[in-house]
Amino acid sequence: MINPDLTINTDLAREILTGFVRSEITRVGMSRAIINLSGGLDSALSCALAVAALGAENVMALRLPYRTSSADSLEHAQLVIDQFKVQSETIDISAMVDPLIERDSTISSVRKGNIMARVRMIVLYDQSEVFKALPVGTSNKTEILLGYSTMYGDSASAMNPIGDLYKTQVRQLARAMDIPAPIIDKAPSADLWEGQTDEKELGFTYDEVDKLLYLLIDQRYSPQEAIEAGFNESFVKAVTARVRRNQFKRMQPPIAKVSNRTIGYDFLYLRDWGT
Repeated sequence: MINPDLTINTDLAREILTGFVRSEITRVGMSRAIINLSGGLDSALSCALAVAALGAENVMALRLPYRTSSADSLEHAQLVIDQFKVQSETIDISAMVDPLIERDSTISSVRKGNIMARVRMIVLYDQSEVFKALPVGTSNKTEILLGYSTMYGDSASAMNPIGDLYKTQVRQLARAMDIPAPIIDKAPSADLWEGQTDEKELGFTYDEVDKLLYLLIDQRYSPQEAIEAGFNESFVKAVTARVRRNQFKRMQPPIAKVSNRTIGYDFLYLRDWGT
């Protein structure tokens, strides 16, 4: 079986990603970043990159617990706040979420989780105006490809420094940037309901799926070639179907074309209008 090497040059990755954060924020005339700090690995790394790019005094971290959130999530987010010396704010979202949840006694865990994710996005963007900062994204490449996110929830941001790193590569860079060990070592979880973990919900590990996605996406293997390389056929088909099914999450909403210059089709660039 082919076992692709997803090792990255962490020094180079740090240089590229901090430069990206600095460039994307300063080119729109801003100097600050704001981030929803969940206590998980992805948001911790995005926060560390923002600090490296802009300085701790220019980064605001939000902790946005719901009443059923794990205590570990708050504690681990605080580890990042303390280590990187960023400004922080804690806002309990329970009173915002509960009225909508309570409207339907049959509401599913998935619907509850989507509501929480979207309320957190609302708070993030509201506080970005208070802090005069650009919201920084926290979705990694694995999640984006698999559609493992909530549209206009945790996937919403003004820019995303880690969206081209697979989860296993996020872990590599996190170690190099001294993210606290308890965050790196714990099972990845969106902490949307008790006992929820990413890998339990997905049905496979990040190590397994990252290797397959690397072949399918980066190396342009066909599904059949991935199977011939040693990957289980049902696993390849399930992952491929999931990537295809969730393409809509990776796109701006399509616009019906009725003119000869349509946004997203023929109008794809910033025109130099002159001064």
